[in-house]
Amino acid sequence: MQTLITGGTGFVGRSLCAHLMNQGHRVTVIGTRRRSDAEIGSDPYTYIAADTTQPGDWQQAVAQSDLIVNLTGRTIFKRWTRRYKEQIYDSRILTTRHLVSALPEKSRAILLSTSAVGYYGDGEERILTEQSPNGEGFLASLARDWEAEARKAADRGVRVALMRLGIVLGTDGGALANMLPAFRKFAGGPLGSGRQWFPWIHIGDLIAAMQFLIERSDLSGAFNLCGPEPVRNRDFAKALGKAIGRPAAVPVPLLALKLALGEAAGALLAGQRAVPAALQAAGFEFRYGRLDAALEDLLKPI
Repeated sequence: MQTLITGGTGFVGRSLCAHLMNQGHRVTVIGTRRRSDAEIGSDPYTYIAADTTQPGDWQQAVAQSDLIVNLTGRTIFKRWTRRYKEQIYDSRILTTRHLVSALPEKSRAILLSTSAVGYYGDGEERILTEQSPNGEGFLASLARDWEAEARKAADRGVRVALMRLGIVLGTDGGALANMLPAFRKFAGGPLGSGRQWFPWIHIGDLIAAMQFLIERSDLSGAFNLCGPEPVRNRDFAKALGKAIGRPAAVPVPLLALKLALGEAAGALLAGQRAVPAALQAAGFEFRYGRLDAALEDLLKPI
């Protein structure tokens, strides 16, 4: 299968790329970083450096692909200036729009397009399934518009699966890798009150869920890609501290978060008690359904 991955050089993209090539896929990765000729590679791996917020030659690879996985998007965990919010938005909306416009009519391709559980806004204590309504705020609006662009691919015959990701746990990047240095220096703890819900998923289960969605031709629409047992942020901090033998009782003050991240701090303090209802109803089984088992696997000595 000819596969194209936008944002394929990121944390999730690297893991997915390795997995798919092991499955026999020919993979084309599109990223923004320039690579040397030696790094560009050849079949079964090709790298294209491109700004996907702009139409261009990179779209030719889209038309030639059987599977498209859309992972592109600027990080939200950075201070949000007005300009940076525009970049967050454009990196997702425009990339997805250009992907869809490059698809041939009557395509039989598959599109797995990233979204996020931020779609639901701050869910407070509500259990959130794929049937729960769109929430309020910048991230909820972003996810709504992002998904709307991806859904347009269905008009061209493409099967579209929308992946509403929780916090992906892995040691090669992402949230956990960023947390570990502070926790190991006895400076880790819950964010603010720590009461907010923290939907998480082990990177291995995420890749397995993506493979599941690829293989199941009867599945389309939105899927919460998070573990079956969300925890509160304070319980996550406690479990992580226990896993590495460090205390994690001192919270990160709300004022410190706001000083460091400004408006973006709200993304860390909002919670979603999201559950993978659609995925489980389809028969997917998690290998790491419990947080302690996930952390034990990720943090075990090599």
